[in-house]
Amino acid sequence: MFALINLALLTGHVGRYGSGLVPLRGQNNVQGGGDMGAIPAKLPGGYDLGDETARARFEAAWGVPVSPRPGMHLSQMFEAMEAGTLRTLYCIGENPAESEANAAHARHLLESLDHLVVQDIFRTATAELADVVLPAAADWCEYEGTVTNSERRVQRVRKAIDPPGQARPDTHIICAIADRLGHDWGEPTAEQVWDELRSLSLDWHHGMSYARLDEHGGLQWPCPTLDHPGTPLMHARLWSDDPAELGRPAPFTAVEHVPPVDALDEDFPIRLTTVRLLDAYNSGVQSGGYSSPMRRRESLRIDREDAARLGIADGERVRVVSRRGAVEAPVALDPSLRPGLASFTPHFSEEVDTNVLTNDAWDPKSGTSEFKATAIRIEKLADSGEPRLPAAGS
Repeated sequence: MFALINLALLTGHVGRYGSGLVPLRGQNNVQGGGDMGAIPAKLPGGYDLGDETARARFEAAWGVPVSPRPGMHLSQMFEAMEAGTLRTLYCIGENPAESEANAAHARHLLESLDHLVVQDIFRTATAELADVVLPAAADWCEYEGTVTNSERRVQRVRKAIDPPGQARPDTHIICAIADRLGHDWGEPTAEQVWDELRSLSLDWHHGMSYARLDEHGGLQWPCPTLDHPGTPLMHARLWSDDPAELGRPAPFTAVEHVPPVDALDEDFPIRLTTVRLLDAYNSGVQSGGYSSPMRRRESLRIDREDAARLGIADGERVRVVSRRGAVEAPVALDPSLRPGLASFTPHFSEEVDTNVLTNDAWDPKSGTSEFKATAIRIEKLADSGEPRLPAAGS
């Protein structure tokens, strides 16, 4: 990531229209989640927890002290479960039983908790392990709200249908739990929740009323006042001729290459990477229930040279083994892959439980597990008499 940012800075691809880096997110509103404080070291509105002025503003609004100490990211939470220091978990809209690396170990840790609460729109594999399941509304169509895309554009979400059964909007569930715990939070509307955010996120969101979001079809932060047009372009100051506007130079970051923890060797000579498909979400919970003309059966995609070397035919079922587990899957020859590189998606665990293979060692800067660099070997299976998949192009 830092190497790409350095490259963009070095080549001048920053602070100009039609330039810069484009982060392709796996799901929509990833940006919005971070902006609302889902990042362990941040407050809503992008303020650092160590910012005493911002923290004091939140403490005054919420009536409680806010610790300046960052919380745990997901990988650290699982380490805390293993250490026995995290014994209860309230999981909202996440399916770590299938999406977490080294999934068999992750499931064991989830099963070992004293108490697990899952709040979700589907009965996920994680919900199956829960002590309590709270059915949530699909807020993107069953309630009001906002969504923020990767260009920082905040847009309105409007209710189209009622949630089924006992499902309720996330904020209503959380406020009801607060009420049971002795705190009367009422049942605020989505606009009231948003207005509280605007009163605290003075730099980014203060000028984004629902009325203005409706009027403009969305606004891009920072938008600090009600007469501010939003900010379509960031970092344009870097090209200013005015030293006062130019400010400090954009910093480069020294990058040292660190190889994957899961090293290749004679026993595990092939590198497996996980990839995503355009028509599927992460663990397939939201996208696996409908058909798609783009949908393909999950398979181990490998290079033709590797298949020939291993004596494997296109469509043949094989055993894929890593240092953590093994799965079986059909092979599909893929001309886009080089020799020594294979791929699975994480979307169809009912067909191939991909994350049984992946490594839960995590990057110290991003906190993300090593999904993209698993060392594997591919083993032929004894002929079971099962029909093979049709060969590509046949």
